[in-house]
Order: sequence, then C-alpha cells, then structure tokens
Amino acid sequence: MMTNIKPATALQKAKIVATLGPATSDRQTVRRLIEAGLDVARLNFSHGTLDDHRRMFEMVREQADDLGATVGILADLCGPKIRVGHLRGGQAKLEEGARFTLTTQEVEGDETKVSTSYGQLPLDVRPDDRILLDDGLLELVVRSVERDDVVCEVVIGGVLRDKKGMNIPGTPLSTPALTDKDRRDLAFARDLGVDYFALSFVRRPEDVVEAKQLAGDIPVIAKIEKPEAVLSLDAIIEVADGLMVARGDLGVEAGAEKVPLIQKRIIRDASLKGLPVIVATQMLDSMIRNPRPTRAEVSDVANAVLDGADALMLSGETASGAYPIRAIEEMAAVIAEVEGSELFHKNPVRPRIDEYSFSNAIARAAVEASNDLGLKALAVYSETGHSAALTSAARPRSAIVAFSRHPHVLRRLALRWGVIPVLADWVEGVSGVVAQAEQELRRRGLVEDGDDIAITFGMQDMSGPGRTDVLKLWRVRAEGDKKGGL
Repeated sequence: MMTNIKPATALQKAKIVATLGPATSDRQTVRRLIEAGLDVARLNFSHGTLDDHRRMFEMVREQADDLGATVGILADLCGPKIRVGHLRGGQAKLEEGARFTLTTQEVEGDETKVSTSYGQLPLDVRPDDRILLDDGLLELVVRSVERDDVVCEVVIGGVLRDKKGMNIPGTPLSTPALTDKDRRDLAFARDLGVDYFALSFVRRPEDVVEAKQLAGDIPVIAKIEKPEAVLSLDAIIEVADGLMVARGDLGVEAGAEKVPLIQKRIIRDASLKGLPVIVATQMLDSMIRNPRPTRAEVSDVANAVLDGADALMLSGETASGAYPIRAIEEMAAVIAEVEGSELFHKNPVRPRIDEYSFSNAIARAAVEASNDLGLKALAVYSETGHSAALTSAARPRSAIVAFSRHPHVLRRLALRWGVIPVLADWVEGVSGVVAQAEQELRRRGLVEDGDDIAITFGMQDMSGPGRTDVLKLWRVRAEGDKKGGL
C-alpha cells in the first residue's frame, strides 16, 4: 500500500508553520490552509479552551487525511506569560510622568492601577527596574514596592488594553518555565497525540529536560525568547529536539537591534547538531489587516530562508487575521522565489553534523553524491525519521523523499527542511527497495527515464529500527527495462 501523502508541486524546502485560531476554525478554511502549503499546524495554548484545541486537532487530522497530506501538529505551551488584568472599558490611557500601580490583588483597572497575573512581581522587582507593557510600546520604571503593589512611573505612555503582556528585562524571575497550567496542557496534548511541543520562556537546559520527561517520546522545541536562554544556548541545544527563534519577547527583553544576529547564530549553531529551527513572530504581520505584505516583511522571510531556517511561522496572520490563506500563499511564493535563485544555490548552508554513526556517514555520503553528480532525488528509508533528519540537515540540492511505514514519523518530518514524507508498506531486499523508490519518485513527477538518484536504507533488520548502512546509486530505467544502476 502506497499513500500519496503530499503532492510535491512547488517542492519548496523551507516549511510553513501556521497558527490556528478564530480566523481558521472551520473545516473548509483548514482544508484551504493545507492546500495553500501548510506543513505544520500550531495550537497556541495561550488562548482558547481544551475543547477548542481538541476540535482543531481533529479538524487538521481529518482534512489532512482526506487530502492525502502529511501535516504535523505543534502544541505551543503558554509558559509563565505575565499579563495585566482587566481594565474598565477595556483600556486606559497612561500619561507620561504619572504614577501607575501594578497590583497582585484583583481590581478593576483604570488610569492609576491594574492587576497582574504574576503573583511574585513584588518579590522579584526592585526600584529602578524597567517594566515594559504591550510588546514594549509602553514603559514603566519601578519607584517603590509596597506589599502587593508595585508603584511605577510612566516613562513612555500610551493606551494600555486588557490582558496585554508584561516584560521585565534584566530582572531574573522566580517563576518556573513550566507552570501548573502547562503541565495540564502538556498531558492533554500528549494524550491527543500531537507531533511536537514548544516550550515557552526557556531559560536553562533543565527547563527543557523537565518538559521532555513529561512529554514522553514527543519532541520538545525550546523557544528562545529570554536573554538567559541566549546565554545558555549551547547547553540548551544539547538537550532540545529543536529551537524556535521567538522574536517577539526576545526583541522586547534583549533589544530589537540584537534579534537579527541572535537569529543567525541560533540557526547556525542548531544546524551543526542537526536540530530543526523555526523562525517566528511578525513575519508577515501587516497581513493581519492587509492583503499584501510589506517589502520589509518579504525581505525578512527571504533572509530567514537564506539563513537556512527549517521552517517559518505565521502567528496572528492566520490565527486572527483577515487573510489567512493569502498569508500562506504569499509566504510560499517568497520561499519559492528565494530557493529558485542563483544566490540560494551559490551560497548554500551545508553544515557538517557532529554525530559519529553509520546513519550520519551514509547521509553525508548521499548528499555529497547528490551535489557532485547532480542527482535528481534522494530516497531515504527511515523507521524513526533520524536518517531523513540527518539528510535534511546536510542540505542537499536534490529533493529528499522520506519513506516510512509510520504516520507519526512522517508528521514529524513535515517540519524538516526539504523532506517530502511518503507513507509506504515495508519491502524486503535491495530489489524491492529500488523498485518501490523508483516507482514512487516517477509517480510524483520527480524523476524521468535516465535520471540518477540515490537510495539509502538499512540491512540489519528490515522489520524494526536499525542503522542506515546502505547507499545505492541508481539510474531510473525506462518502463519495462530490466537494467539500471550507475
């Protein structure tokens, strides 16, 4: 049995992650997202109920199965996101130079005070600490701490709205990365069967280790959005299953001017370990309101592709924006344009993965052969997805077609750069593998008669997980021709 998991039309290598929300909460819209190029759907546990997330999960699975597409699902945990509480009338005007109090007591907010979701605030801050509200649009400075109240002076004023976020740059917070809510959400999403978790506000490698212990065999992606995480990046990379450059809070906490270079460093360092990297936040932000992105946003997407990101993420653009389908189409168009350029092919990102294994040696050899010989495709047989991930990390020019009999393995590979997942029955013997790979690549329009390909697989135990230890070079035969090989 061979299932057409996802047609390889554009063959774009960088993947698209999109957040589901009120604008994308019905079956027809989810279906159109997948048709437009969605690779991974993000469930944002900072918003919505568990019933909402269950319904979204089931819709994605249903529509992907109906379309014969492989779509991963990422559960993004809220983390200790600090927010202000309710304001009378939904907003308040904060005047520069005025006093404004943040309190842990439940109060109806106004121009002089507002409650906060962070009960430890009076214990963590000191006079002269900066507090930023609403992604840094408003700025306060702490003047005094009085029991449950933090009395501030408004340095940069403006309109503060209900439930907006709060950042305290430069101040270590005592809250753990995994809150009680996160633990409940993680258990719920694990039981649903999501394909990835994203852990918010990681500060130390221990945060990731704790989440992985609760996640079981589901990979955990560390969101880099705190300066402490940047300082501990090497240690976090050693334990995480992937990274996300969460540029919103990172820009507020570390300074927006530092984000571009941090982004490049994260992509570079993670790629040396073969970890997938997602670049997120405000990629096409103006498309929440407008049918076309700005030129600056297009350049931002293009540069993330050139940097070597595995995936690019849409947030409000698809969760609550007016043009969710168009946002995915615009992102896909930019990716295709960049990946088809001479610059992309002349300056490829091709890291040498630091792993001593047969699988890595075979993956590297296959990619070298692909680039030296101009192979049209790499067919990678993978029980766990590891061999396909190593091949992806080496960034070959040719298409990577990953064969597996396990749907959950293929859904996780949907996040990996350049990987086209294919669900297929397991076959025995070299001749069976070659025949199956040749037939599927031909059926997808990836190869024609006389094209050269590489096939990698393992011979230790074809009935279970094992190391990849065979590289087969092959010339696609004309129909009925018994001869092949290189």
